Amino acid sequence: MMSWVLRIGAAILLAATIILWWQSRPVQPADWTDAEIATLRTLTLASLPELPPDATNSVADDPVAAEFGRQLFFDPRFSANGGISCATCHQPIRGFTDGLPKGQAIGTSRRNTPSIVGTAYSPWLYWDGRRDSQWSQALSPLEDPAEHGSNRKDILGVLAADEAYAATYAELFGPLPDVATADADEIDHAFANVGKSLAAFERTLLPTKAGFDDYVAAVVAGDRQREDELFNADEVQGLRLFIGKANCTQCHNGPLLTNNEFHNTGLLNFPGDVPDVGRARGVDEVISDPFNCRGAFSDDPGRSCPELDFARTGVELVGAFRTPSLRNLENTAPYMHAGQLGTLAEVLEHYNIAADAMIGHNEALPLGLNQRELRQLEAFLHTLAAPVAMPVAE
Repeated sequence: MMSWVLRIGAAILLAATIILWWQSRPVQPADWTDAEIATLRTLTLASLPELPPDATNSVADDPVAAEFGRQLFFDPRFSANGGISCATCHQPIRGFTDGLPKGQAIGTSRRNTPSIVGTAYSPWLYWDGRRDSQWSQALSPLEDPAEHGSNRKDILGVLAADEAYAATYAELFGPLPDVATADADEIDHAFANVGKSLAAFERTLLPTKAGFDDYVAAVVAGDRQREDELFNADEVQGLRLFIGKANCTQCHNGPLLTNNEFHNTGLLNFPGDVPDVGRARGVDEVISDPFNCRGAFSDDPGRSCPELDFARTGVELVGAFRTPSLRNLENTAPYMHAGQLGTLAEVLEHYNIAADAMIGHNEALPLGLNQRELRQLEAFLHTLAAPVAMPVAE
């Protein structure tokens, strides 16, 4: 009897050893098919179109406004305590994030600080899309009690007190209004111009080529030697999973690896946090925002706002958040809308399980990946890291 038990135990051990060997064996990448190459090309920066114009912002592409906006971005005088600037949370060294679960300025934000790199291509800003342009988004933190904690009159006062700032503002928009005598509409227009200057700078924050882009260029050119230099076997298999079995491109598609849509992926809140309804509230806020595309402060005389006109609403958006770009992932942890997940491995495990949502409905289905496949997928994601090209002010 004991011999049979030993034999069964040995058989189980042998089977487990074979499974582990199978999962850890080196796999030589096969050639990419024409269909796969076509998909890969759509994901590279080589396929990124020219930056679309922002008709709502007349100085969007003005270099004077961009430099003015850069100075404002790094200036802490536009905060209630004189110690918070846009760069406090959007740190260049961290890919314009802050490394914290939730943004920390004068107070603590409700959500994680998203990167602003490449957001000029996005029709929606913030995790819940509650703003529809870079300039309208740039205004919100200035008056948010948890962020800059200031107000529009004090902000214009800082501009007026700085001779260089006042001169640049006048060059771009005309003289600053006197906050002591100006009416509310004049104050609001000048405040909007601050946002438009910040946006002119933020439009210059664009992703640069990553190892992934170079690899796809080698695949397209049929340069197998260069492919092998750029990607190891795990990174290749991870890319295959990304566009295949894991179906990541259902949401992370296009050159910026985001569809700019809103999805509920079943994320849990931190203990004690009120469940976050996400886009369900954000869409109402952007529609009513006085600084939106249709508003009086838009520079577009035609008020052409198709994204706003056809914005989805309804209960299906409860718990849904904007799909982030996967570019420039390096140094941007923690991840997700409240920084719930600290590493890419945790993010992938979250999608691999796809548990029921706390509120609303989890749109994601379990990936069904084994541990080796998860490691390969993570290895590929690291190939999306790249530096941000921009002048940095101290």
